[in-house]
Amino acid sequence: MLDEKRNNPEWNQTSQETTVNSRVAATRAARNRQGKKPDTAQEERVKNKFWVQVRILPIWLRIILVLLLLVGAALVGAMIGYGYIGDGSPGDVLKKETWTHVLDIMRGNGP
Repeated sequence: MLDEKRNNPEWNQTSQETTVNSRVAATRAARNRQGKKPDTAQEERVKNKFWVQVRILPIWLRIILVLLLLVGAALVGAMIGYGYIGDGSPGDVLKKETWTHVLDIMRGNGP
């Protein structure tokens, strides 16, 4: 088993990382005991390594796009439901008379 760990490159990399991490922890502990503060140059290098996400689309534009997609999906669904599943034509969904007729039926005023 020991030979397998030595020959496996992933194991070697993992053990090297733990060795590096333990060295870093030891130097931090020693520095804390001495009361020294870390170098500002070293802190800047660490800060520069962080990944920053840049948004392609701002949040307000995403909200508008989602709302437009919802309206479009509702419109396409109404056209499919009224035109192909029902007895009307898909273009009639866009007419005001169709919706007044539907609302009259819902209110109990129509046939």
